Amino acid sequence: MASRGQNMKDNMKKLLGKRIREIRNKRGLTQERLAELVDINTPNISYIENGKFYPSYETFIGLLQALNVEPCELFTFDIVKTPDELKKEMIDAFNKDEKLLRLIYKVYRAVTV
Repeated sequence: MASRGQNMKDNMKKLLGKRIREIRNKRGLTQERLAELVDINTPNISYIENGKFYPSYETFIGLLQALNVEPCELFTFDIVKTPDELKKEMIDAFNKDEKLLRLIYKVYRAVTV
């Protein structure tokens, strides 16, 4: 069983990776182009974005420069989810908990009538 500290570490890697991907996409960069700018291999960008690895210090500095961001911007994790992400999370929750489904349905009916 993973420790709480390990879970937090894994979650942080995923959040950081997701944030890097968000910024890269906003900048219109492919993983290949970002890898060129940072001077690392493309799979390493993928590993970082998927939360498998933390970037090394040198790679982190390269990412900051290539993405033209301050360090704090990479650690500003907005928990804003896309509508598709919200739907998937809700469906997963409903599939696991029928009582939750019924409760949310009652709320839905109360606000849409």
